[in-house]
Amino acid sequence: MSKLADSSNRLSSPALALLWFGAAVSLAEIMTGTFLAPLGFEQGVKAILLGHVIGGVLFWLAGYIGAKTGKPAMETVKLSFGQRGSLIFSLANVVQLVGWTAIMVASGAAAAKYLVPQLGLAAWSLVIGALIALWIALELKNMSRLQSAMAVLLLLLTIALSFVIFSAQAVALPVEAAQTLSFGAAVELSVAMPLSWLPLVSDYTRSARRAGWGTTSATLAYFVGSCWMFIIGLGAALFAGSGDVAVIMASAGLGVAAVLIVVFSTVTTTFLDAASAGISAASISPKLNERHAGITAVALGTALAIFAPVNNFMDFLFLIGSVFAPMIAILCVDFFLLKQDASQQSVNWRNLALWLGGFALYRYSMTWDFVLGNTLPVMLIVATATLAIGLLMRKLRPAGEVVLAGQD
Repeated sequence: MSKLADSSNRLSSPALALLWFGAAVSLAEIMTGTFLAPLGFEQGVKAILLGHVIGGVLFWLAGYIGAKTGKPAMETVKLSFGQRGSLIFSLANVVQLVGWTAIMVASGAAAAKYLVPQLGLAAWSLVIGALIALWIALELKNMSRLQSAMAVLLLLLTIALSFVIFSAQAVALPVEAAQTLSFGAAVELSVAMPLSWLPLVSDYTRSARRAGWGTTSATLAYFVGSCWMFIIGLGAALFAGSGDVAVIMASAGLGVAAVLIVVFSTVTTTFLDAASAGISAASISPKLNERHAGITAVALGTALAIFAPVNNFMDFLFLIGSVFAPMIAILCVDFFLLKQDASQQSVNWRNLALWLGGFALYRYSMTWDFVLGNTLPVMLIVATATLAIGLLMRKLRPAGEVVLAGQD
């Protein structure tokens, strides 16, 4: 078991809640909320809440597996896909987490530059990258204390930002914003953000002192924080007339508070991505040090933020969903229903084939217009197929796979 999961590094439920509330407070979540503006405020809020209920259930299931087994996310994947079969997902996870790090650093630097133009994009990227590296360099206990303090500060600043936005008069959307957006598409956007955390939530819930309570507190904190950020983004577009939160904060004269919101919301969210990139890299090669690999991910992400165009992240969100939603569906069925453990196998080809079918189905489903979005039906189809085939194989070969310890 890794050092992060050591008993001396166990986290209480309140600490996990603050950790994940800090993760939810981010410019990316606010920006995604602005995309729902064509629905109007009431329908937009309904889509946000419905999407986050769906995403929150998936978040809890993935997090509980890590909390119950004490394994990081990519180690739990071995339960369904085997030692070598899981490497596909570990490698994909490292790539997408470095990508997320770049996107978050770039968006934070752009907003900070607008507020303090004396420092350029590159300088702000380096400042934010250095703070993220500092967070990763700390021991989990020390980091959680700092993260908790920052979460409380961000809570106060977010309340102030909410008052600024929702005290404004409602404005008419510009013509170009009045494009058609179905309710189902809005729900899918709301599901996509919590879904993006599924490949790493277990990296942190594995340290919960109490599996059920710790996972529940993390899920509820993220649910509240993420819904709040989406609603701020929606309100920014409908009431403040701008989806650019930095512009709103500057015009409201928030000054230093605005800079703190931008910088520390970016840090408290992005360090989870970068640290998990290190954890996933160590899952690929146990010789790698998780913390060192995480700091390397920060360096790569910061370099990409400075030198590569990484502003458009919506397609990236849906790509993450298409890779990891079928994976999580299969893992949940194996763990909670079939109670199977394939971690001693090299590759579980049956589950890999199911995942490939789920990946193709997810990509095809993006043409659907279903009121609950496309993630939920795809995962239900993949989960049903996994369960049916698993039960059939059990009948044909009763002594097939090892039962998970403690899962009888």
